[in-house]
Amino acid sequence: QVQLVESGGGLVQAGGSLRLTCTTSGLTFSTYAMAWFRQAPGKAREVVAGITSDGYSTYYADSVKGRFTISRDNAKKTVYLQMNNLKFEDTAVYYCASRDFVFYTDPRKYDFWGQGTQVTVSS
Repeated sequence: QVQLVESGGGLVQAGGSLRLTCTTSGLTFSTYAMAWFRQAPGKAREVVAGITSDGYSTYYADSVKGRFTISRDNAKKTVYLQMNNLKFEDTAVYYCASRDFVFYTDPRKYDFWGQGTQVTVSS
């Protein structure tokens, strides 16, 4: 049974930092691309960042470039999202997702999802 569990969300002031963690089980983790998506109320789910199965390539949405960093530890079967200089508009539920090998920005391409963690940035 595949499980993805996010943690690390919370309430932070604008300009602050949070580190999200997604711990997985039931996956051959090293063969899966991983991504972070977010969904704000009334908005579509959007990709934030992604990382290939080997960790050598990453992707960032323009809105988070230079502020967020995605990384993974294949030995721990875990992916991280370091979020710095948070802005009010980063407020959303953040989800991690996984799919075989190749990274896509389209959430419909992903096989497995976590339950989400709330990030709230106060202005």
